[in-house]
Amino acid sequence: MELRKDPITRSWVVTGDQPSQGRNLQQVCPFCPESPQQPQVISSMASVNYGPWSARAVVHPLPLYHVEGDPGRRGVGLYDVMRSVGAHEVIVENARHDRQLWTASDVEIEQFLLLCAQRLEDLKHDHRFKYVSIFKDFGSLSGQEFDHPTSQMVATTYVPRRVLYELRSAREHYAQKERCVFCDILTQELHQRERIVEIRGDYVACCPYASRAPFETWIIPVSHDAHFEHTATSRPGALRDCASLLRRMLNRIRSITDSFHLVVHTAPNTQHQSKALNYWRTINEDYHWHIEILPILQERQKSYSFKETYRSAVMPEDAAARLREAPTEHTLTST
Repeated sequence: MELRKDPITRSWVVTGDQPSQGRNLQQVCPFCPESPQQPQVISSMASVNYGPWSARAVVHPLPLYHVEGDPGRRGVGLYDVMRSVGAHEVIVENARHDRQLWTASDVEIEQFLLLCAQRLEDLKHDHRFKYVSIFKDFGSLSGQEFDHPTSQMVATTYVPRRVLYELRSAREHYAQKERCVFCDILTQELHQRERIVEIRGDYVACCPYASRAPFETWIIPVSHDAHFEHTATSRPGALRDCASLLRRMLNRIRSITDSFHLVVHTAPNTQHQSKALNYWRTINEDYHWHIEILPILQERQKSYSFKETYRSAVMPEDAAARLREAPTEHTLTST
């Protein structure tokens, strides 16, 4: 496999052969503690309720990125290409196969978030990696890979395009106003209260003003911090309210659809600085980490036009109002 860059959109694309043996064909879940085929464990969090651990990071069974070697970025005429060097990990959210984030306790979710922060911090020590992505795909429409409660973490030698757009916009806003654009958005949302779904401690859940998809929701800390891992280590329990709000929001969203994408947007690896582009001079002041949740609705088969203009059939104000009334706790459905 290799990485190729689109010279127009500047997106990097992983292309090449992917092994055909899928993990869904396995008879026994490899992530359950009792599995005889245990994956390569990178890091674990101590158990808080039951089992040998509460969350752990393992090497992805079929990684898209491999940690060995140099990217070897080179030009092929007009085009840029490099090896798929990076890291690809599975974050096992819970030891129990049936304990998803919306059914777990706040302490268990906090342990999962802390593990993500620890792995993020560790991967950023590798100067080859420009960005570390944390994401979860869940549901039949999301491209979910594993039945066990899992998220994934990918360290790459490039910054994903969506994040790069955010970084550039945040830097330009700060250059003009000497303020964080995310803090400004929070100030306005807290003043208007039209798109706020819930506030829990230092964390706000809201539907963005220009939502890309129906019921899109962001969870964002009121306290400014560019780095998710910094918040996690700033004080004991710093992520407890975030864990609680995440659980409650996922329950709300699951009352509407069972499929969603979840992505943590955090600052890139500032140890990999680009002197030519000078991206990170004000990043601690201009960027603001947050979690984005994009529900996937059955009827929304075409999410954007050929010009990539997003189409959301639900006004964010209406979405926020409906989510405020949605259940925040998991309820078992009878069969």
